[in-house]
Amino acid sequence: MASVDDERLWVLRAQQGDQEAFANLVEAYQRPVYSLAYRMLGNPSDAEDAAQEVFVRAFTHMESYDATRKFSSWILSIASHYCIDRLRRGHGRQVSLDDMEPDRWLPDTAPAPESEAMDRDREEQIRRLLALLPEQHRLVIILRYWHDLSYEEIAQVTSTTESAVKSRLHRAREAMAEALAADREAAALPRAEDQVLAERNRSHALYRAI
Repeated sequence: MASVDDERLWVLRAQQGDQEAFANLVEAYQRPVYSLAYRMLGNPSDAEDAAQEVFVRAFTHMESYDATRKFSSWILSIASHYCIDRLRRGHGRQVSLDDMEPDRWLPDTAPAPESEAMDRDREEQIRRLLALLPEQHRLVIILRYWHDLSYEEIAQVTSTTESAVKSRLHRAREAMAEALAADREAAALPRAEDQVLAERNRSHALYRAI
């Protein structure tokens, strides 16, 4: 993890066009940006495209970055707005920086072999639950629980108020809880039907035995 002083120096040099300094910022923030994009868009391919586009936009707008603001909030704000725009308009234009190596941009997301199946099931459930939420509600859930941002930081990233953030979080949590409850009920139905069928078979067997 880079120190605050290192990050400030990278930002200053990147604003002056230093691509190596910007590459250091990419390396520091590629995982948070990819993670947000993956949770918002729902699949690795779109998340990779989005991460590249986000850093392209950040690189081309470095001069507009306000140094009094946390760089993490600024880059996640770019990622948030891009992902919401992409969800609303469909797949956008793919862009990459030719002057930087792509493998420095993208995290290694391969799970350990022993946990792959479990992680895949859990990821699928989370992806489905998040997909049920409106974009803005999905975003605040991701920023709060995957990026551990405060209400104030989420408000900065989403260009809204803390009260609006709290309201969206509350509604999102309620919606996800209802969806989970519905899943549990749906999962219980086959078991109940199996029990009824088993009891019916036992009754038929008894009748034939008599």
